[in-house]
Amino acid sequence: MTKAEVIAEIAQKTGIEKVDVAECVEAFFKVIKNSMIEGDNVYVRGFGSFVIKKRAEKTARNISKNTAIIIPEHFIPSFKPAKVFVEKVKNSSAKAKMAASAEEKVEL
Repeated sequence: MTKAEVIAEIAQKTGIEKVDVAECVEAFFKVIKNSMIEGDNVYVRGFGSFVIKKRAEKTARNISKNTAIIIPEHFIPSFKPAKVFVEKVKNSSAKAKMAASAEEKVEL
């Protein structure tokens, strides 16, 4: 599902104009990005957490030059879904849909 499809579905379900929904969705993402850039984690109860993970310094290899490279410690954004969200996905009919579509592909 793309961002445009999400915006269209929210607009359809709420009756709000697509332009207004798009502004809200963009503002939501902007707030999350800016918070994480500033070093803050974002917690959305029942959905999940946008957290910053620290990657330790490590040594890697440049295969073409056969040299060692030191990759400094750095931080990356990460998403950790809430337990409630994970359970709903596990118990959803999405797996049944995937299995059905896989069976159709096998038959073709």
